Amino acid sequence: MSKLVITEFPVQDNGCTLCARVEEERVSEIFLSPSERAEVFGNIYVGKVEKALPYIHGAFVEIEGGQSCFYNLAEEEQAFYVGKKPSEDGRHQLKVGDRMLVQVSKEQMRGKRPTVTSQFVLTGRFLVFVAANSYLRLSRKLSSSDRARLKGILEEVGEPEAVGGYGIIVRTNACMATAQEIFRELGILKKRLRKILARSHTLEPGSLVEKAQPFYLSAIHSAFTGELTEIVTDVPEIYEEIKSYLREYQPENLNKLRLYKDARLPLYRLYALEHVLNGIQKKRVWLKSGGFLVIEQTEAFVSIDVNTGGYVSRKEAQETYRKINLEAAREIAFQLRLRNLSGAILVDFINLRQEEDQKELMYVFQEFLKKDPVKTEVVDMTALKIVEVTRQKIRRSVPEELQILTERKRT
Repeated sequence: MSKLVITEFPVQDNGCTLCARVEEERVSEIFLSPSERAEVFGNIYVGKVEKALPYIHGAFVEIEGGQSCFYNLAEEEQAFYVGKKPSEDGRHQLKVGDRMLVQVSKEQMRGKRPTVTSQFVLTGRFLVFVAANSYLRLSRKLSSSDRARLKGILEEVGEPEAVGGYGIIVRTNACMATAQEIFRELGILKKRLRKILARSHTLEPGSLVEKAQPFYLSAIHSAFTGELTEIVTDVPEIYEEIKSYLREYQPENLNKLRLYKDARLPLYRLYALEHVLNGIQKKRVWLKSGGFLVIEQTEAFVSIDVNTGGYVSRKEAQETYRKINLEAAREIAFQLRLRNLSGAILVDFINLRQEEDQKELMYVFQEFLKKDPVKTEVVDMTALKIVEVTRQKIRRSVPEELQILTERKRT
């Protein structure tokens, strides 16, 4: 069970809107955005090709405000060109000056340009439309019976062929949806896609075609309905915005929305959000056993070192190390979500001599990582017993966001 807490308060003296997910009375995810910064993640634009660089399999595409973004040329044949006639064989070749529909798929991070994609996604409660593809996929978190039922519903109308070559991903939330609800959302997403394609031909290069939802609405949108127990905010304007959204798209969740009004105890203090943000900025994370983690984010990767600390046990050392590692596995999975750490992650657990202990650790670690809503995978354990993990990189990490706010304060 989880709740979403949405509030506004100054971080490093900068006004911010913050959305926190609380699970088992502990903040498990933090999303924050400076009030003055215009979000571009998820926005769809008519991009203009500035440069094509085949030797790096990429191109630079300009969007609103002259922002230059990276585009992967592997998507070239799937691009939605604006005002460009197809060649006789139906294939396109991207050229400087071409206009194309793109969606910002990754924020600007560590000096790198934002990334845009032709395979833009339109997300519903139960389905995700993926442009420029043709497939039907179902969430791995769905049970086998739900997968069979939902696949049957969509195959009944010939999807994804009936969409005209656009891919469909069936979300976990669909386990509670009826065939009528699936068909209704399918129609809404098709209509939305047609509107985007039509509007793109009336706009100048760089123009915004569709603005993404505010991040707190996306958090509500993406939350698994069966697990969401409460949505609470102390900002009247945000309360009304969420209320309007729920009334139209999730009326069954209206009773979960609450406007917090206790001025004596601000919402951010009630959930100790300042304390959580302070903890996120620290490298050392203590474990209940007395051991600790050291988490360091570099340009190339994230390193996590597991230490015994002051943990003392009467049992033999290997059993002590086993217990610390198992506790660390749970906390590492938690910290990856909380801090939104992504990319290559190297974890140095305490060495275990017994092969069965190593297998147990890897199994437990993978089970905890499966709870992460962001795609996270254990790649391998190296000869030096370093565990390699990858986590999908979409947004800046929370430490990076806080660092940007600190630098803004100095200037």
